[in-house]
Amino acid sequence: MKFLILALCITAAVADYHPLTSSEVATIKSTWDAVKTHEVDILYAIFKEHPDIQAKFSQFAGKDLDSLKGSTDFAIHATRIVSFISNYVLLVGDEHNVPGIKTVVNKMGQNHKARGVTKDQFNEFKNTFMNYMKGHVDFNGDVEHAWTDAFDNLYFIIFSNLDGHPVA
Repeated sequence: MKFLILALCITAAVADYHPLTSSEVATIKSTWDAVKTHEVDILYAIFKEHPDIQAKFSQFAGKDLDSLKGSTDFAIHATRIVSFISNYVLLVGDEHNVPGIKTVVNKMGQNHKARGVTKDQFNEFKNTFMNYMKGHVDFNGDVEHAWTDAFDNLYFIIFSNLDGHPVA
């Protein structure tokens, strides 16, 4: 049964790019504003829960996570991740920005394909990100739905790239 639920979640995540509602956009923007300065804590949570993701980064592979957390390299990389999400959040909600979103996310998908990042690892990232959000914002069903839709859009583009098919 768990496998069926996981398969349905993955299928939903790659179904299609669809516009978010204005309510979803407002929810994403307001909740992101509450955590966007927590970049080091977000990356720490992801690496702690998923050492396989940490291992994908040569500068962090095999190193003690607690000692990395205070390093400049860790902070810089955490800021890159948060900046990517911040840019997406900034652009989402305006149909005129969809081509720009696709361009930026296609590039990110291609870069991660070249590094051997898997769909499972992206899903691990999403799950840990959602858990982090649950602990740091007023996380209800509407918030979960909005972020799930946002990740579905991101992952439609990223997973298409991982499969060798950039989204036009």
